[in-house]
Amino acid sequence: MSTMDFANLRLLAVFATVVDLGSFAAAARKLNTSRSRVSEQVATLETVLDVRLLQRSTRKLTVTSEGRNVYEQAQQLPDILQKVESITHPEIPSGRVAITMNHDTAHKRILPILASFQAQYPEVHLDLILSDDKLDFIDDQIDLGIRVGATMDDSMIARPLHEERLALFASPSYLEQVGMPKTIEALENCRWVTLIQTSFDDVLRMRENDVPLEIRPKGFYRCNAPLMMQQMVVNGLGIGALFPSMVQQEVNAGQLVNVMPSIASDTLVLALVYPSRRQMPQRTRVVIDYLLSADMFSGKA
Repeated sequence: MSTMDFANLRLLAVFATVVDLGSFAAAARKLNTSRSRVSEQVATLETVLDVRLLQRSTRKLTVTSEGRNVYEQAQQLPDILQKVESITHPEIPSGRVAITMNHDTAHKRILPILASFQAQYPEVHLDLILSDDKLDFIDDQIDLGIRVGATMDDSMIARPLHEERLALFASPSYLEQVGMPKTIEALENCRWVTLIQTSFDDVLRMRENDVPLEIRPKGFYRCNAPLMMQQMVVNGLGIGALFPSMVQQEVNAGQLVNVMPSIASDTLVLALVYPSRRQMPQRTRVVIDYLLSADMFSGKA
């Protein structure tokens, strides 16, 4: 079995370049390094192989017979390594990146910036995996995810995109039926639309003027999809706890009204999450950098 380290392939490529060009200096210019560095790398290769590859003199280099045989095997390496480099570190990022998020985030925040992303990175193609459930990154072959209030294990990195509190909203048509609630009791007597993931035990844990508060609706719909929940509230089916930034258009259009503004949730974090790994493809890195820099929550999207 060979005892040669694969890391020495680059040394072989340097040696082949020296033989091709006939001198350390010419090879150094092509490899964008110094003559002494090239000479050192060839000497290291000779030590590894325990054989003289080049005879050096003040005037010229002569390839030994062993060196000639090694060169015949190694002469393709510079081109091979250059092709590998172009694949792993392309000048233009390219390839597919799978990213998962819920329907709400996809429609309200990602869709408006897709054209801008495409213009900046035309060779990077996104697979948008929309799900209101938390998918497994490994099993479902997902590169990135956008999640709200997610607890990450040690194998995941979470980069905050946005922080916000839920507020209470209802449609004008529903408020015309029941009147604007002004007390907690009145709120609990209203019909609600709740998100299954956040209304544990049919109790909404909120804050009133930053004091912990539990709201126990007497009648409510439950839904596991934030976007559907928003539309149910807009259509007059009850009061819902929603992110103000996600329903700004509906508020501006008069479709939703903030109910009891003194009540809000704890601060929730919308985060970009991905597996913790150092050797990240360039295509994935540019998507991460773009999403972290995009102003998705300015109200302009």
